[in-house]
Amino acid sequence: MSANVFALGAIVLWASLAALGVALSHVPPFLLTGVSLLIGSLIALPLSRFDWRQWRVPPATLALGVYGLFGFHFLLFIALRHAPPVQANLVNYLWPLGIVVMAPLFLPGVTLTKRHLMAALLGFAGAVLAILGRGGSAEVVWAWGYIPAAGSAFIWASYSLLTQRVKAFPTAAIGSFALVSGLLSLLCHVLLEPSTALSTQDMLLTALLGLGPLGGAFFLWDAALKRGDARQIGVLSFLTPLLSTLTLLVMRSETPSASVVVAAIMIVGAAALATRR
Repeated sequence: MSANVFALGAIVLWASLAALGVALSHVPPFLLTGVSLLIGSLIALPLSRFDWRQWRVPPATLALGVYGLFGFHFLLFIALRHAPPVQANLVNYLWPLGIVVMAPLFLPGVTLTKRHLMAALLGFAGAVLAILGRGGSAEVVWAWGYIPAAGSAFIWASYSLLTQRVKAFPTAAIGSFALVSGLLSLLCHVLLEPSTALSTQDMLLTALLGLGPLGGAFFLWDAALKRGDARQIGVLSFLTPLLSTLTLLVMRSETPSASVVVAAIMIVGAAALATRR
């Protein structure tokens, strides 16, 4: 139960990413990600009671953390630049399905039951409806950007599972992952994007982004994976696009479409099916 609570906490924070992203859409993405990750890494200070030793992990574990946090965002930004955003986002949301399906491949002693597979497919179908329910076109047009979108999904799913295969590390060590990933993102900004000055409002919203979906969510996610069943957590993650869509609708004072309502029923049903004992 505690694992599901931590996972839901991360999912709620991730649901605010789209709304904050819309408000900060004028900020270059690598700059936004880099600053947000650096702010998010500071959460590890009180979490570790300012004990820097909890930030230290073996080089291989640090490489895994950077692979997850930086690799995921790097490929996702490439995908959004070279594919229709709605479809690229949909492909990216294969990662919860990847966690459920790949769990037996990455974690010893874990099997994929029919119940978990059915829940994953139902949840993904609901995620499709939630994303397309925003008003995006369901027309499929091939773009090479779908490849990095699928790659980002694989990275986050595999990172989430592989953190359970390496030597146990304190959740505060996520601060090291975010710190290095943030610096790499800023390097990409310098190399690939025009320099941009941030206003006071931009900095305040970026701080919220860093403390929430690009910071606090990663710590909650790690705590959930350390305590729970990766298959159940993967299915719960399909709530992310649904809550993200509902957050945007509330922000715009819009009424949910019928497809979003059906998506909600499907995703909640999938979560109930996966977590049923």
